[in-house]
Amino acid sequence: MIPAFVKYLASENRCSQHTVRAYETDLRQLTSFLCALDPDNQLERATSQLLRMWVADLAQQGLQSSTINRKIASIKAFYRFLHANDYIAEEPTFQLGTLKLSRKLPVFLREEELLSLLDNHPFEDTFEGWRDKLILELLYGTGIRLAELLALYDAAVNLHDNTIKVLGKRNKERVIPFPKSLTQIIERYRLYRTVTLGSHHSDLLFVTAAGAPCYPMLVYRAVSRYLRVCTHADRYSPHVLRHTFATHLLNKGADLNAIKDLLGHESLATTQLYTHYSLEKLQAVFRQAHPRA
Repeated sequence: MIPAFVKYLASENRCSQHTVRAYETDLRQLTSFLCALDPDNQLERATSQLLRMWVADLAQQGLQSSTINRKIASIKAFYRFLHANDYIAEEPTFQLGTLKLSRKLPVFLREEELLSLLDNHPFEDTFEGWRDKLILELLYGTGIRLAELLALYDAAVNLHDNTIKVLGKRNKERVIPFPKSLTQIIERYRLYRTVTLGSHHSDLLFVTAAGAPCYPMLVYRAVSRYLRVCTHADRYSPHVLRHTFATHLLNKGADLNAIKDLLGHESLATTQLYTHYSLEKLQAVFRQAHPRA
């Protein structure tokens, strides 16, 4: 039944390839666990007790609660699919709860450090130098995800309106404005790309020196290398720039619902995590200015 479920996720539920692969991997792991207990065990006939044993085994392996919860979500979706299509009479995951998560706040960069990097760092006057600068500027200037950056087509960049059209999670499109200062950087990058590669490159905006689509590790390494030069943080990843984008907007008074739409969040509750930093800023101002603070 796993192939049928995977097909449902991809075609009807419009899940991303990453999500489909993760769900399939989780179900394969559960199948292996059940067979290790008893070769006669079948995934479609698993009981609530067996599923709880699997979750306990994952915890004993030392997996993080967030990872285990994602696996629980995978099997819940699988058994809901089976039940909805009359393959099983009852869902064995009905009473299977998720693990409690410790609330981790997003890592973000200080405004003065990041702007110093973007404005003053001597990026190389080469194809790679302009590409790396544009990657940093676009991640911070729009708050898009790494996957959205890599999937960004040249044609999705509108220099007249200063907007990009992004394909987000569940194939949902959204249009995001970008700072006017990026127009010159985009034009410069495209010029060097043409000089370096001619027309022999992917239709995607970001490509390698060989003209192939950029890949996650290339972007991750580039972002990490530059951020380590001029900033101090616990993490140096593309997602940190997304967190920084949201935090800086909120600290400048941007509406939370507008930030939610820009980030492509499904729920406002996800975006509200950034209000912690706005509150910290208010507390700092209070402590500095109030005579009784």
